[in-house]
Amino acid sequence: MSDLRKTPRTVPRTSSTFDDYTLSEIRRAAATGIYDIRGGGAKRKLPHFDDLLFLGASISRYPLEGYRETCSTEVVLGTRFAKKPITLKIPVTIAGMSFGSLSANAKEALGRGASAMGTSTTTGDGGMTQEERQSSQILVYQYLPSRYGMNPDDLRKADAIEIVVGQGAKPGGGGMLLGQKITERVAAMRTLPVGIDQRSACRHPDWTGPDDLEIKIEELREITDWEKPIYVKVGAARPYYDTALAVKSGADVVVVDGMQGGTAATQEVFIENVGIPTLAAVRQAAQALQDLGMHRKVQLIVSGGIRNGADVAKALALGADAVAIGTAALVALGDNDPQWEAEYQALGTTAGAYDDWHEGRDPAGITTQDPALSARLDPVAAGRRLANYLAVLTLECQTIARACGKSHVHNLEPEDLVALTIEAAAMARVPLAGTDWIPGVTGRF
Repeated sequence: MSDLRKTPRTVPRTSSTFDDYTLSEIRRAAATGIYDIRGGGAKRKLPHFDDLLFLGASISRYPLEGYRETCSTEVVLGTRFAKKPITLKIPVTIAGMSFGSLSANAKEALGRGASAMGTSTTTGDGGMTQEERQSSQILVYQYLPSRYGMNPDDLRKADAIEIVVGQGAKPGGGGMLLGQKITERVAAMRTLPVGIDQRSACRHPDWTGPDDLEIKIEELREITDWEKPIYVKVGAARPYYDTALAVKSGADVVVVDGMQGGTAATQEVFIENVGIPTLAAVRQAAQALQDLGMHRKVQLIVSGGIRNGADVAKALALGADAVAIGTAALVALGDNDPQWEAEYQALGTTAGAYDDWHEGRDPAGITTQDPALSARLDPVAAGRRLANYLAVLTLECQTIARACGKSHVHNLEPEDLVALTIEAAAMARVPLAGTDWIPGVTGRF
């Protein structure tokens, strides 16, 4: 009989399907009986702007001389119907993030940074704070299904109104703000009991479809004497049809949020498995505007995973008028900063991976309502960091536009792009690099 102990064995191998994270989640679910909640956006690898490259100018295209020939970045939003369209100096805005999800100091810092660069910030669920209005040169007021903090007087103080139908992290789902973050001030603004979990509605209570949306837009125009641009924001799921219906309903601006877009708190299963990537969404939304003859007449803002000036330039080349940033803006303020590593470790995580924003224990003082933690964030210094970051995004976008021979960032176009993968080529509808083949559009290499 052979000695089995001496028989050669294969090296132990873990499963790619049941990887370490998946196994840990099964164990957590088995121990608790509840689904996992976290903040942030999708963490799975998705086709993204990294899968696209620009074709710089050479002989067939002439570049512009950097730092000598101008490349404009100005964006005007709300030119369709609003009496007072808003003008941004740069094509990057700050996405809606609520007071409640974020500390008052964080909201002030966002306003300061955006104002320093001549762009807008957005209120988020829960209403407008005094700090935010005072620090924001251009402020967009979000009108959400929850109606938390909805105040007609504050709405009139805003420079634009954004009707939120959904967001990229959870299209078709409502928001969450758990009790530990509902302080007396947050509760008073939202007309809620202190310390009790808040779950927002997944749809507006007073309309059920595009015909009703048209009526709602008319109501908001009447409240604001037709002065304010009206945005409609959707989570990316069926962006072609949602964009077309928003235009039909009378929107001045359409905001499309890809699944890489962040959230304060929602189910992990929602974040990772619902919606479509930003790369797939932007081209469909732009195509809807083009098919309706409304491209550049109704402006398109794209959000979800924007990180650098190359991402901005690629979104604009695919048809967006501007982009919005959320997670990246928080990182610029100081979110997940390594200086707090010891405290992140104490929370069972590490800098760069902290996403339990719903717990209200953020060491950086950003996603918390704890007074001691919030005081760690200096809104003046944090606002300066955000302004620096926005300046770099803009300069990087201009650098690429000049290299493509463009005197305005809006002159970037799909013809300036190629894709590195078949998936990206199909989603962005640009050729695979080295070929003239667009999967699903052209039939040859």
